[in-house]
Amino acid sequence: SRPNADDIATDEEIKRVLPVIKMVITQIPETLISIDTFRSEVAQVALDHGVAIVNDISGGLADPKMLPLIAAYQAPIIMMHMKGTPQTMTTHTSYENLLEEILFYFSERLSIARSHGINDMVIDPGFGFAKTAEQNFELLDKLGQFQTLKAPVLVGISRKSMIYKTLGVTPEEALNGTSALHMSALERGANILRVHDIKEAMECISLYEKLKKSALHNLA
Repeated sequence: SRPNADDIATDEEIKRVLPVIKMVITQIPETLISIDTFRSEVAQVALDHGVAIVNDISGGLADPKMLPLIAAYQAPIIMMHMKGTPQTMTTHTSYENLLEEILFYFSERLSIARSHGINDMVIDPGFGFAKTAEQNFELLDKLGQFQTLKAPVLVGISRKSMIYKTLGVTPEEALNGTSALHMSALERGANILRVHDIKEAMECISLYEKLKKSALHNLA
């Protein structure tokens, strides 16, 4: 689902993800697994094999069977904002008002999901998906406004180009920048971080929680 990724057939997608799902379920059975797919057939196979969450970059728009499937399994869904497809999204970065358009998109998607009987929904603003670096930073700066939607907010910015291109480093050298923006995201209301570096992300969360606790104590 990354920008410019090759589109593959449903059977091929299942062939790639199913062995990994089975391995993780067998070796770490207590782990909650999410499947990143916009195809209901793939989601169903994954859910049947123990996956707990469906992460749909299209927000249920790419496959009309996705939301009814999620409702039938009573599974949580992560709905991301994107325009176009992974192959075309880089040409769809024009917005009259970035924040308003994305907030409206989620308001509509959440309402439709609820109408299908889905209760557990997470929203992902889609950093790097049909957005320029400048738009990504604007979105992060205004992340707090997503709280009006009354849904948990997931932020996926780990080692993305908005970090390493801004700093003039490689993705492998982008950990410091990732940690800095993770803290900014937490301060602006992010509920979930999608990360590559678990230890470092947990350190960010621990320090943020300590700072938050201290601030609340000082107000008392």
